[in-house]
Amino acid sequence: MPVIARAAIISLAGLAACGPMSPEAAQRVCADRARAAAGPTGTVGIGVGSGGVATDLEIGISSDFIRGRDPQAVYDDCMARRTQVGATVNVAR
Repeated sequence: MPVIARAAIISLAGLAACGPMSPEAAQRVCADRARAAAGPTGTVGIGVGSGGVATDLEIGISSDFIRGRDPQAVYDDCMARRTQVGATVNVAR
């Protein structure tokens, strides 16, 4: 494929990504952001294999959490940006 054709395809894909997301996809992304704004997130893993014991620890702290942003406000702002319409869903548990 010629270089120009590849560049055109990549540019079109990039422009498509700039448009609004489906509400379902935006809800998933924005709910994750709201959970991250509520507090640190992380995973812990441990396993045993032929190489011995393996461990894994991941901790994530979002900038929204550090700034003390309300998770509901994070969700609402995210939905407004992602869908270019906005929606309010209560993410409190």
